[in-house]
Amino acid sequence: MEISFVKPALPGSGTIVLLVAEERGLGPLGLTVDKAAGGQLVRAMSAAAFIGKHDETLTIQAPAWFDRVLLVGLGKLDQLKPTAIETLGGTIYSQLTSAKAGSATIVAELPEDAPAGLNIATDLAQGALLRSYRFEKYRTVERPGHKSALTELTIAANHPNAARTSFGRSKAIAEGVFFTRDLVSEPANILYPESFAERVRERMTALGVTVEILGEAKLAKLGMGALLGVGQGSERETQLVVMTYNGAPKVKNKRPVAFVGKGVTFDTGGISLKPGPGMEDMKWDMAGAGAVAGLIAALAGRKAKVNAVGVIALVENMPDGKAQRPGDIVKSMSGQTIEVLNTDAEGRLALADALWYTIDRFKPQAVVDLATLTGAVIIALGGEFAGLFANDDTLAEQLLAAGLESGEKLWRLPMADAYDRQIDSDAADMKNIAGDRGAGSAIGAVFLKRFVKDARWAHLDIAGVAWSKKDKPTIPKGATAFGVRLLDRFVADVFEH
Repeated sequence: MEISFVKPALPGSGTIVLLVAEERGLGPLGLTVDKAAGGQLVRAMSAAAFIGKHDETLTIQAPAWFDRVLLVGLGKLDQLKPTAIETLGGTIYSQLTSAKAGSATIVAELPEDAPAGLNIATDLAQGALLRSYRFEKYRTVERPGHKSALTELTIAANHPNAARTSFGRSKAIAEGVFFTRDLVSEPANILYPESFAERVRERMTALGVTVEILGEAKLAKLGMGALLGVGQGSERETQLVVMTYNGAPKVKNKRPVAFVGKGVTFDTGGISLKPGPGMEDMKWDMAGAGAVAGLIAALAGRKAKVNAVGVIALVENMPDGKAQRPGDIVKSMSGQTIEVLNTDAEGRLALADALWYTIDRFKPQAVVDLATLTGAVIIALGGEFAGLFANDDTLAEQLLAAGLESGEKLWRLPMADAYDRQIDSDAADMKNIAGDRGAGSAIGAVFLKRFVKDARWAHLDIAGVAWSKKDKPTIPKGATAFGVRLLDRFVADVFEH
């Protein structure tokens, strides 16, 4: 789909989309269309009791010279925010797709008393673009009615050049989101640690990002026994991928901000085998690593003025004769020993070494990890929020704010000393589970906390938000790429110079 920006004018054909603020009626161009259609729009609005509530839509077929007019409600002006406008963009795309529209023009006009600072044209375009994503590369037969006919989307705005420039940044972020969605959507026979690492190398090299891939020999030399233990039952070689983006080489404080991702490309649970039903979903147990890769791609794509590092631990958790057993004790890169009581609590083992390595090598200003770590966070927060744990209140507040701005929402959860004491082991320095089902997400977080030294650190448990079982306005059913837009906003607000 090609998206373009033009000055406000009525198109000569196709579908036209008009925005209507709640109880405010049509704008100037809308009234022009209504006049040309002999008052058909106003009559249809009255008959349908359409008043412009947020996300309310009304389609009028063949008025004047248009194929159709789609009216879309903005809602109350004082509640209009960028995320709400993006949602409208996604809704518009869905409506146009359902109508099999080949081309459409959105009239991006707001009443004069709308809140200042809104970039409505860019946000509408971003929402439509994010909703347009499809992962259908393995289908040999097109599903009836599923393919969008929409090839051209034009947005009429008062300042099209400014919108075009702003959309360049938004498009780079969307491309990072799509890279993550592609990675997370791939089946595990196609995307395994080595192939994941090569895809990252190919994409990042094209963007000017330095990539290092550490194989098992190097990981063993570094002492990453926790990470290597997870993968020892798999025929696939465990990998650690380091992405270094230097977008602000002249700043005084060259220490980067770091992001670490759990990349379990398939998780059977190992010897602590998961139940069969639903195990196919474990192809996306690498969504944290996918989000880190997409974030670095987004930062590089929009030429963010920041120094950033992304580290992803890529491993497959399989139950063969060489697999790690419950009761095994492994030594992490930090020197701390871990009694592995449950091989299905493997993500924290992979992250333990990845976090220690990242902090020890790069001395980052802050480090954020992302992981589909626990099913417990789904019980706590469902699919609406990711769990946030942090050892620094300021960092937590910055991430919470970025979540609200980006629409990828977080909820802070506690890390009490009482939880930490529950992972003390009689046989080693710690054990990887507490032994009961209580506070599972917090137990995972306090385990990770033992591997971050005194760094400013936050942990995002994204197990409930990494995959959507239904279509949402800007997220088609499937991989969400949660974390890419959140952390891009966080970087822009806090670290860009």
